[in-house]
Amino acid sequence: MLDFVKGTIDFVGPEYIVIENNGIGYQIMTPNPFIYSKEAGQEIKVFTYHYVREDVLALYGFQSREEKGLFTRLLNVSGIGPKGALAILASGQPNQVVQAIENEDEAFLVKFPGVGKKTARQMILDLKGKLNDLVPDYFPNLFNTDETVTSKMSQEEEALEEALLALKALGYSEREIKKVVPELRKENLSTDQYIKKALQKLLK
Repeated sequence: MLDFVKGTIDFVGPEYIVIENNGIGYQIMTPNPFIYSKEAGQEIKVFTYHYVREDVLALYGFQSREEKGLFTRLLNVSGIGPKGALAILASGQPNQVVQAIENEDEAFLVKFPGVGKKTARQMILDLKGKLNDLVPDYFPNLFNTDETVTSKMSQEEEALEEALLALKALGYSEREIKKVVPELRKENLSTDQYIKKALQKLLK
């Protein structure tokens, strides 16, 4: 079992990245590969999950052990495979997913790609009460304190800045990026969500 891969980013594609380590290129599927664009050519550490089935052999990569842990828990839900779990992580922040499950918020969960009412109910049934203990301090937004709100605001600003850097790395000009910034500032998203939102607007 590969716990993580540490190496240099050799390639960033729409579905995966390639990390070169000792002359070997590891193709790793990630929730949103574009967040790694600004680190192209740099050495990074990606936590990996080695998925093995009779007809499938793939590596899935994550920025943290906690994100990897949520991915593996999602795989235990009937009706969710690796692509579905990856899509959920790409579309929402882990704390949002956990909060929706804890609050039995089916309406929120069905917004994720490939998640219908039946799957949403199954996620709640299988995972409610079993995620906070994964890493207790990983989901601070479940607690509504002033300190948490302040931290959240700074994290959102940082996420937006990282997204703008990623767009520059993808070749977009300052003029193109400035056009979408006002719309992005209206949202409270993660870095990969900001990138996805910006790309949707830039590609129109």
